[in-house]
Amino acid sequence: MSDPIEYRGTTAVVTGASSGLGAEFARSLAARGADVVLVARREERLRALAAEIEKDSGVAATAIALDLTRSDAASRLRADLEDRGIRPATLINNAGFGLHGPFVDSDPDATAQLIQLNVTAVVELTRALLPQLLTGRGALVNVASSMAYQAGPGMAVYGASKAFVLSFTEAVGHEVRDRDLRVLAVSPGATRTEFFDVVGERFDAPIREMTVGQVVEATLSRLDHSSPPPSFVPGWRNALNAKLAGIVPRRVAIAVSARTIARGERGDRPPVSAGDDATRDRRG
Repeated sequence: MSDPIEYRGTTAVVTGASSGLGAEFARSLAARGADVVLVARREERLRALAAEIEKDSGVAATAIALDLTRSDAASRLRADLEDRGIRPATLINNAGFGLHGPFVDSDPDATAQLIQLNVTAVVELTRALLPQLLTGRGALVNVASSMAYQAGPGMAVYGASKAFVLSFTEAVGHEVRDRDLRVLAVSPGATRTEFFDVVGERFDAPIREMTVGQVVEATLSRLDHSSPPPSFVPGWRNALNAKLAGIVPRRVAIAVSARTIARGERGDRPPVSAGDDATRDRRG
């Protein structure tokens, strides 16, 4: 049953807003009438996007430059919002990055940053702002990945981090199911953004059938249902792949995922995508 969220007069916080899905979420929510708070590391980009949004949509757009890999990032953001008198009704936890290559060769510092951003920041930001979100009628959206549905040899920590986001979001959504807040985990497949610049120059995802606009529009459309699903995978092909990964024997699913990721590194284009959310690059 359709029951669109009324964003006008509310505020949405979007992380990883300097590019890719984050920037598109911010533009789309502003076009629906929401004031937006843009959070990422690159202040210059945030300010340019804020100016663009205010000009095009006539809403307030606030740029907050913040490194979400900091251990105190969530408390700093909450304090900043309180100081500005901003009470968010919607939170889009979009910031994240991936690393490609054998785990044994991975850089420990980069891996720790990935976990801090993809997992810890999502948990801490959700906890910091959830009490406020529950007082209104908005949404909590956590961006996972189609890789959340299967192990990803060659992107082991990234895939595991997104599996955590999926499970965490579905659980929190159930806990607050009797409130007006709509909670959704979105698990996009491969989407061309700066994400691939960080994963590695040679990594060429096999299928990039969805644009950031398509992913964001599909997400917001799901939220406009009175009882949205706890999670979904945009794009029928990506959704089918995720479903098949849960049906076939685990060993087979892992082997297929490994071959797909390896082919992506070589630049081949097999018929099945390993999937990826491609949210943003590491810098913000």
